[in-house]
Amino acid sequence: MRVAIIGGGPGGLYAAALLKRLDPARRITVWERNAPDDTFGFGVVLSDETLGGIEHADRVVHDALQREFVRWDDIDIVRRGVRHTSGGHGFAALGRRRLLEILHDRCHSLGVDLRFRSESPYPDRLAETHDLVIAADGVNSTTREAYTHVFRPHVATHHCRYIWLATDLAFDAFRFEIAETEHGVMQLHGYPYAADASTVIVEMHEDVWRAAGFDEPDPHDSIERCAKIFAEALRGHSLRSNKSAWTTFRTVTNAHWSHGNVVLLGDAAHTAHFSIGSGTKLAVEDALALAACLEEQPSLRKALTAYEEERKPVVASTQRAARASLEWFEDLGRYLDQPPRQFAFNLLTRSRRVTHDNLRLRDAHFTGAVEREFGCPPGTPPMFTPFRLRGLTLRNRVVVSPMDMYSAVDGVPGDFHLVHLGARALGGAGLVMTEMVCVSEEGRITPGCTGLYTGGQAESWTRVTDFVHTQAPGTAIGVQLGHSGRKGSTRLMWEGMDDPLPEGNWPLVAASPLPYKPGSQTPRELTPAQLADLRDQFTAAARRAARAGFDLLELHCAHGYLLSGFLSPLTNHRTDAYGGSLDGRLRFPLEVFDAVRDVWPDEKPMTVRISATDWADGGNSAEEAVAIARAFAAHGADAIDVSTGQVVADERPEFGRSYQTPFADRIRNQAGIPVIAVGAISSWDDVNSLILAGRTDLCALARPHLYDPHWTLHAAAEQGYEGPGVVWPAPYRAGSRRPRTGRTDAPKPRLTLGT
Repeated sequence: MRVAIIGGGPGGLYAAALLKRLDPARRITVWERNAPDDTFGFGVVLSDETLGGIEHADRVVHDALQREFVRWDDIDIVRRGVRHTSGGHGFAALGRRRLLEILHDRCHSLGVDLRFRSESPYPDRLAETHDLVIAADGVNSTTREAYTHVFRPHVATHHCRYIWLATDLAFDAFRFEIAETEHGVMQLHGYPYAADASTVIVEMHEDVWRAAGFDEPDPHDSIERCAKIFAEALRGHSLRSNKSAWTTFRTVTNAHWSHGNVVLLGDAAHTAHFSIGSGTKLAVEDALALAACLEEQPSLRKALTAYEEERKPVVASTQRAARASLEWFEDLGRYLDQPPRQFAFNLLTRSRRVTHDNLRLRDAHFTGAVEREFGCPPGTPPMFTPFRLRGLTLRNRVVVSPMDMYSAVDGVPGDFHLVHLGARALGGAGLVMTEMVCVSEEGRITPGCTGLYTGGQAESWTRVTDFVHTQAPGTAIGVQLGHSGRKGSTRLMWEGMDDPLPEGNWPLVAASPLPYKPGSQTPRELTPAQLADLRDQFTAAARRAARAGFDLLELHCAHGYLLSGFLSPLTNHRTDAYGGSLDGRLRFPLEVFDAVRDVWPDEKPMTVRISATDWADGGNSAEEAVAIARAFAAHGADAIDVSTGQVVADERPEFGRSYQTPFADRIRNQAGIPVIAVGAISSWDDVNSLILAGRTDLCALARPHLYDPHWTLHAAAEQGYEGPGVVWPAPYRAGSRRPRTGRTDAPKPRLTLGT
């Protein structure tokens, strides 16, 4: 088998060594345009997981690396002259040049043909003359560009500038240092890679970079100024360059990683921001997976397919974490006024890969100090601390999110709703929310939706609230009021979500006469007189909700329903006072909010659910979401329930764990408004992490409460918490500990006898 490798970086070299070691008959050639001792950057960080893979695949390389590594456990976060240290993290690094030397030696010993200072032949030519072509030619891959129609790459640029430098000071920890300058916030990322050297990356937002004059074409001046700004961290040591230049990070993704016998590896296939680790780590893991798939699969085509199937999900997960980290640093300024330990905890958990529980295992002393600063009583997880909204104090931070059940008859909640909501109230959450309760018959989404437009419906809701207040004292119950707008008159979810009814349709109204999707009914544009009638419908429903005994009222201004349809420029094309600018689009939702607030009891809180992004070009931006939140807060909203999307049918959401929480974070920390975070929050560890980091005040969970109505009680039991933040109902107390199971461990040997 003839193998051509384009690019002599760590990924390409390690792939060459592995493939040659697995089959010495392979003829492997590596083309590298630079000299063998040329390299860019300074240190390389590898994880224990990656090292374990190297150890199993090539002990020679592993042992050589082990002899060179600098190891450390601590992370230092320095802000405003105060350093906080978290231990137990476990890093290993070495110089990039030394890493290349080790890989060069290994390749030479195995008989790999290394061609330095050599441009590789064009990929088409290599593909004709070789059985396999591995494109490890980096972020600017010419191979990827040659087959762009097949690989379909996407390169996203971001908002920070950074420069990669080094110093002859060996830091004793991974160091994050924040400098607040007259031009804005700058940050240093530093870590040791030798006994007398550390990598130093200086990063700042593009606006700060320009304001500080770093855009002037004098790299020497830039480096000297960076050394002065971070002089305390550097202890007077200078910074040095290796052809370093200010640049912006680019996130590379590809729809496909192979074409015929050509395959992408490392930065050519994907990149992940340096703040969560090393691109070298990913490239080495790619090489391990590719070599394994070539061994395991019966043909090259199947091997390349298996390689892509194995690595793509892993890389996608890493890139999601990297993007969360990258965006945290882009928006660093919004966290500067957090309490010092909370700021440090927020930084450490920014990617959502390190969590509260994980950090507590690594460094219980540090995490305990953060909890005490936050106000957690001893032994109390953050999720079980109380939170006050107006006259309502919630005993914990867990909310059962509104979930449409589509099980009502004529808008009347029945036995199903009593059992459904009652079970979740008994399950320990601080606040249980109803589904969207419709303010009129025409405002229903489906024939199975509940309402509050008749006295009979209000009486049935009273039955639910009475049960919650009597049988689950301490649990609050809230009602979400809304109108379907253009998304109404549809089938029950399990019969065809958002599909029109086959018969019995009712007329729809909306901000503008735009159908939700092809085949949907076209709504009528609301007239000023109809807008007044709708306000009255909302206030009448709010009065009934108050009489029914609800503790909190939420106005549904999200997910493309009526009020959301006014807020988004994609669904509001009006030319009158209720359209156009954001102020115009806000006008009617704010009028409805004011009307409802006027009739809702003053001591009871009101929240507003919004879609913080439409996930579609031309929709509301993150900045507009903050403006929308500020507008509702100025009119008296006590908290913003921050969801996203479902506004237009052709949206492109970026799904992932806790994927909507950054929008809540932005509103809370930029606008200073209490928020409820929602969206793929699935574990109590996530809830604790988000609360303690100051990214949200409350967490709303939907599907976890469908899976387990007693999710909050079980979260308390699993954390060993017994306190006022959650109370087991008296009939359930016997089940407050995890049931015992049969033993699965084998008896341990009692004696070890020598020979």
